[in-house]
Amino acid sequence: MTVYNLGSINIDHVYRVPHLPAPGETLSAQAYAQGLGGKGANQSVAAARAGARAVHIGAIGPNSDWVLDQLRAYGVDLSGVSLLSEPTGHAIINVDPGAENAIVIYPGANRAVTPAMVQAALDGAGPGDTLLIQNETSAQTEAAAIAAARGLCVIYSAAPFDIAAVRAVLPHTGLMVMNEIEAEQTRAALGALPQMDCLITKGAQGAEWISAGTEPLFVPAFRVDPVDTTGAGDTFIGTLAAALDLGLDRVSAMRRAAAASALQVTRPGAAQAIASAAEVDAFMAG
Repeated sequence: MTVYNLGSINIDHVYRVPHLPAPGETLSAQAYAQGLGGKGANQSVAAARAGARAVHIGAIGPNSDWVLDQLRAYGVDLSGVSLLSEPTGHAIINVDPGAENAIVIYPGANRAVTPAMVQAALDGAGPGDTLLIQNETSAQTEAAAIAAARGLCVIYSAAPFDIAAVRAVLPHTGLMVMNEIEAEQTRAALGALPQMDCLITKGAQGAEWISAGTEPLFVPAFRVDPVDTTGAGDTFIGTLAAALDLGLDRVSAMRRAAAASALQVTRPGAAQAIASAAEVDAFMAG
């Protein structure tokens, strides 16, 4: 089976700061690093590192070959990635000593993806495959509709939260994944969580899978000392999609996703901090 992922590809500019800047404040960064990022790229890397065949659907701009090289090195299939004239998306990430972050994103080529690009990338997809989507690209509603019509399981990460995007994508979604803030925003906008499978990630408190008519499934988080929480949620979602695609049951998939995200936050960076399947195995065994 295959995990397809319509998602953003960003160049991350990461600044280590003594504290997150207040409005009007100028700070001197203590360190700087550049790397691969974007919710979509992170989730594709996580799925590939977890052992799934991961096909990324997205777009980059000129002079970003190193970004594609990194994705290939992590095992991501780039047959669905288009080269456009728009600049590659990028993110400015401030990280404080407690590993909390504040992020500003320029979408660039991520918002120039067309339904035709998605249609072509999903041409060989079918029942048993998975489509991941987030709110950092264009054509997400069309992608969800195409995938659902082909019998794929559509997993929707409702981030960054946008109620209009949520309403448009939900009719085609099999599993909606949110953090606690996004879940509250969904309840506020819709009056309640959608009557469908919803997975709510709760950071250090774990994650909960809610299905209508059944008791929620809760899996606690692994206790670690975080270094950088950037990309932790993406690691969880990408690993979860891969685990489900590989045939694990819900609890086992959630447990494995929790282990992968726990390992990820002990390392600096986003995609480059995602552990391999063997590393996750060893961590869980220990």
